Amino acid sequence: MELSHNDNNNLPLSKFESMLKTNHVLFFDSDEFENIIHHYLNQGKIALAKKAIKLGLDQHPTSINLRLFKAEVYVFEDKLVEADELLNELYSLDPTNEEIYIQKANIFSKKDEHQKAIEVLKKALELTDDVVDIYSLIGMEHLFLDEFEHAKTYFMKCIEEDMDDYSALYNIIYCFDFLKQHEEAIEYLNVFLDRNPYCEVAWHQLGKQYLELKKYKKALTSFDFAIIADDSFVGAYLERGKVLEKLKRYHEAIENYNTTLKLDDPTSFALLHIGNCYEKLGNQDLAVQYYYKTVHEDPLLDKGWIAITKFYNKHKNYQKGLYYINKAINIDSENVTYWKLYAQINHRLNFFEEAERGYKKTLELGNYELNTWLSRGDLLIKLGELEASIFNFEQAVEFYPDNPELEYRLAGLYFALNENDKGSFHLKNGLRHDKDYMFIIEELFPEVITKLHVKNLLKTNL
Repeated sequence: MELSHNDNNNLPLSKFESMLKTNHVLFFDSDEFENIIHHYLNQGKIALAKKAIKLGLDQHPTSINLRLFKAEVYVFEDKLVEADELLNELYSLDPTNEEIYIQKANIFSKKDEHQKAIEVLKKALELTDDVVDIYSLIGMEHLFLDEFEHAKTYFMKCIEEDMDDYSALYNIIYCFDFLKQHEEAIEYLNVFLDRNPYCEVAWHQLGKQYLELKKYKKALTSFDFAIIADDSFVGAYLERGKVLEKLKRYHEAIENYNTTLKLDDPTSFALLHIGNCYEKLGNQDLAVQYYYKTVHEDPLLDKGWIAITKFYNKHKNYQKGLYYINKAINIDSENVTYWKLYAQINHRLNFFEEAERGYKKTLELGNYELNTWLSRGDLLIKLGELEASIFNFEQAVEFYPDNPELEYRLAGLYFALNENDKGSFHLKNGLRHDKDYMFIIEELFPEVITKLHVKNLLKTNL
């Protein structure tokens, strides 16, 4: 029996908590202690559970179940040696107690010895009448080993024993998804729904599988059935909204997202998608209002800041776009997308130094797209930082070897610095790979194209 403060049978718990406040030691039978400890462990109140275990063992020192709780807390606190010693002692007293095997398996799992954990749990299966929990534990150990087929098998065994085990159902679908077995997942869910047609979770998961396969009408029908089964199922309305967006039925999508706002606290996901729908419908005022609401609701959601910045960029209001991307960077200075937008907006505003800084930060954060290297290098040329530009493009060549856009730029830079041998090397590389990009030197280095040495090279190689 699990106790709670709202339970009419919570007298032992109230009595125990009263005892802690008054320091008067009262007697409880071992079953009452077990229920009290179980309650605290479920609530995550480890300190109180430990007090109950200590007092319980003071009064019932031979209770194997209370000592098993002590072992469980040892495992939780990573005191694995102490846990193992206690479990060995208990095994000698009661070798058929499945809980001993479960805690032994927890120790192996904590030590990343998942195969050993599975072997021990299989022994526990032979001793227990409650197989569902152990099937679930074996499934989780297989997940730790990335053995998704085996994991799926054991979670399916959970469902065979208990059709309402939605945790197992979610894990089954997780395995199908990881294995990209969407058709198989659909087949499994349809069989499940034949036996349990009012399961909103299964309809919801079925809809998500159809959505993954871009079967939007079937997805929509599945989410409809999820809502019929539970008309307050927020997740089904959200997914239904996503499908309606895909089908360009924006008014209906907005209606579904708005339903989620009425059923539960506002989510940034719903607010953002309402903004997207209004933007697609051409209602710019409402679109930007919902983008504002999105970043207000969740300032850490990068998609909100990106949406509001791109909105102003699209409308060529670069100053406002810059204002909002600066706010975003102040919140999360390690977001590479923010820095890329920051660089692009400053570039459009001809703030070259700020734009170069943005591209540099973008590269430092791991965005190695060719266009980022090219944009930064070209800005350094405009700023007269030729050697820095060379260093930038030489780094880019490591990622994009033999790229003509980089070769022509390096050729122009070296010729501009009168390093003719290096310039010739890169110009020949560029001409060998693609002569059509020769215009790069003409545009970026018009003074170089008139040099006699360059003219001779072009005559020889063109």
